[in-house]
Amino acid sequence: MKAPNIASAKRLVVKIGSALVVDASAAAPRREWLAGVAADIAALRARGTDVIVVSSGAIALARRSLGLTQQRLRLEEKQAAAAVGQIRLAQAWTDELSAHGLTAAQLLLTVDDTEDRRRYLNARATLETLLGFGCVPVINENDSVATAEIRYGDNDRLAARVAEMVQADQLVLLSDIDGLYTADPKKDPGAAHIPVVEAITESIEAMGGDPPPGYSSGGMRTKLVAARIATGAGCAMAIALGHVPHPLRALAEGASCTWFLPAPEGRSARKRWIAGTLAPLGRLIVDPGAARALAQGRSLLPAGVRALEGHFDRGDAVEVAGPDGARLARGLSAYNSADAARIIGHRSEEIETILGWRGRDEIIHRDDLVLL
Repeated sequence: MKAPNIASAKRLVVKIGSALVVDASAAAPRREWLAGVAADIAALRARGTDVIVVSSGAIALARRSLGLTQQRLRLEEKQAAAAVGQIRLAQAWTDELSAHGLTAAQLLLTVDDTEDRRRYLNARATLETLLGFGCVPVINENDSVATAEIRYGDNDRLAARVAEMVQADQLVLLSDIDGLYTADPKKDPGAAHIPVVEAITESIEAMGGDPPPGYSSGGMRTKLVAARIATGAGCAMAIALGHVPHPLRALAEGASCTWFLPAPEGRSARKRWIAGTLAPLGRLIVDPGAARALAQGRSLLPAGVRALEGHFDRGDAVEVAGPDGARLARGLSAYNSADAARIIGHRSEEIETILGWRGRDEIIHRDDLVLL
């Protein structure tokens, strides 16, 4: 199948990591490189392409001025650095984009903003309005207030969620490598580059590695997670080399990269949101009969659930696993974990007797369920 090209994109999300944005030796923005990216964005905008930038770099920009030169920072140190560095990061993008007559707009998001339905819709409305005004939104994770996200989060997955949110047709992750290889090319000289990935299989996921050391919190593994989110939302995704002048222009002109093709099946906005939820709060293990029913598009009934893990409230996202532990689906629970634990294994008509009140017959209705 033919790979996409960003020259034809109607709406493009570009993710840029700290190592590209920040000159680590000077703890300052790489202005010349940023100017090239801004010129590429201006060229895309002139073609009518909406462009959203997801940019890391806030913490790295503030390390030296705050005397935080050690490799590992405490959470509160990262939060303080983010508060200082975010101003510098936003100013750098404002300067470079304004040189081309473009208006930068800053948005700070957390994982919670993309998991809570109301906040998700609010963020989407803001982005749509900014794009309507011709702005270039520049998004970063809200590291000055994030907790678990700042330790384990990454802008690869955030970029995928943004691409899903705005229904982008393409997502580009600019990286220190020109795509996915069968093995780590730094360790295995026989590693082969993969130009197109039609589907993210277990063998593709196995090619991910551990995050690299240093300022970056990403790595190939998180990029593959991002690819699953993006392609599942109908968005093509590319991993491309960022350490070149005008990286987006180079990509449009055929530079080496890996394209992940969008999943052929369409999903509603709600289904995409459920499928893209990053942190399920619980896990339901089902029996073989329930697994077959789910595969046929049916709802999950309490009788088919063997076991429950985690603590969650009604409406929270939970993962559904088969008898062997393999992931089957993700959905929104109709019950909190305490009530769900009481009714699993029982028939739906027994729910009122067990709980003392009448709830839904399904523990996850098919409208709130997405197969993985």
